[in-house]
Amino acid sequence: MAASSYDVVVIGSGPGGYETAIRSSQLGLKTAIVEKNKLGGVCLNIGCIPTKALLKSAEIMETMKHAADYGLTGGDSVKADFGKVIDRSRAVAGKMNKGVEFLMKKNKIDVYMGAAKLSAKDTVEVAPSEDVDGNKQGEKATLKAKNIIIATGARPRELPSLPIDEKKIVSSTGAMLQKSQPKRLVVVGAGAIGVEFAYFYHHMGTEVTIVELMDRVVPVEDKDVSRELAKAFKKSGIKIMTNASVEKVDTSGKVLKATIKTKTGEEVIECDQVLSAVGVVGNIESLGLEAVGVETFKGSVKVDGYGQTNVGGIYAIGDVAGPPWLAHKASHEGVICVEHIAGRDVHPLDKTNVPGCTYCQPQIASVGLTEEKAKEEGYDLKVGKFPFTASGKAAAAGHPQGFVKVIFDAKYGEFLGCHIIGYDATELIAEAVVARTLETTAHEIMESIHPHPTLSEAIMEATKVAYDIPMNI
Repeated sequence: MAASSYDVVVIGSGPGGYETAIRSSQLGLKTAIVEKNKLGGVCLNIGCIPTKALLKSAEIMETMKHAADYGLTGGDSVKADFGKVIDRSRAVAGKMNKGVEFLMKKNKIDVYMGAAKLSAKDTVEVAPSEDVDGNKQGEKATLKAKNIIIATGARPRELPSLPIDEKKIVSSTGAMLQKSQPKRLVVVGAGAIGVEFAYFYHHMGTEVTIVELMDRVVPVEDKDVSRELAKAFKKSGIKIMTNASVEKVDTSGKVLKATIKTKTGEEVIECDQVLSAVGVVGNIESLGLEAVGVETFKGSVKVDGYGQTNVGGIYAIGDVAGPPWLAHKASHEGVICVEHIAGRDVHPLDKTNVPGCTYCQPQIASVGLTEEKAKEEGYDLKVGKFPFTASGKAAAAGHPQGFVKVIFDAKYGEFLGCHIIGYDATELIAEAVVARTLETTAHEIMESIHPHPTLSEAIMEATKVAYDIPMNI
């Protein structure tokens, strides 16, 4: 079979891959994309998007149960049809998948469905594959490429003590797709994935226990944020066990028995299902990386700030290139990569300004240094915290929980970090990202007029607190 030739071949069509392919085509480069599962990758099909659909159902359920707080009646009668909740999530994912198909056609990108493997540093072999639904797809093809961009993403990490069967011990994928709701669920891992699913299942009516090895939930976040989320979850009825680990799970009976090791000994918890949410590992296998000499490190492809590997013409972006494992980081990284290939003058990826978002309620969003980390780096700090209890918009919306915390360098007013927990936190964090990108100082934030009443005012108000000129607390 004759080889098709391209300027750029992208392997993987998640947000990083498909946006990279689009930008490549926009730059006038002949572009192809290879996908072994479904267009849109994990994020659109079994990740970011469908999980947010599930979380919206849980949020509405929670709101309806508190209808009386808004002067309404009928809240106690609301019930979840778990199967239909899952169906809605799948429909949202399906729509997004079709959207990516349209974008590929619009941007004249050749799409090859199948599994990709490097046979040389400028050659990609495509073989037929099977998607997540068991459908066979694709044909054999050989693609020659001046540049190859690996964007194969990541998959749930599996612990030896928690062998995933997607029935009794499930990954995030199984937890998202199953139509049978467990009555009792143990969630192992209190990172973003763990707490999001804990929130969803709890508000669907499942009894949830979170087990976290570290000393607090969402351990990568600022400690004040961790405490606030733990308080909210415990108040809602979610059990949290920190400084704890699941040593084993007895799956021999109908009821599972999870042995939890704590500081005070071992405890056995009976449950119907265990969700393993202990992180992800890059999809670096079966790509032929070893054959062409591409270096990897701890389950990821080693790259520089432009996505370049140690082999000329081969790049990697997104989850497969290491943390942070975030869709928006992958997309941004991919655009930098392909613009660098095209000879544009671009800055390498700044990982210190990648926002993190967690979509349970209350939501969490952050960027930059935590207070603890800023102190470790030797900064003299000005720290301000503005509670949403003092926000008119939060009070009117019925969501007074949480706060905005801002961290500045006392000497120059440099915006070191912003940490938000509360309603719509994930929508607010972009202001801090833009401010940090523009090297905005605290004084410029205070001098920028924020509309009233809005939740965004809390960023300005927190900044005023940091400089001892609070207006509304």
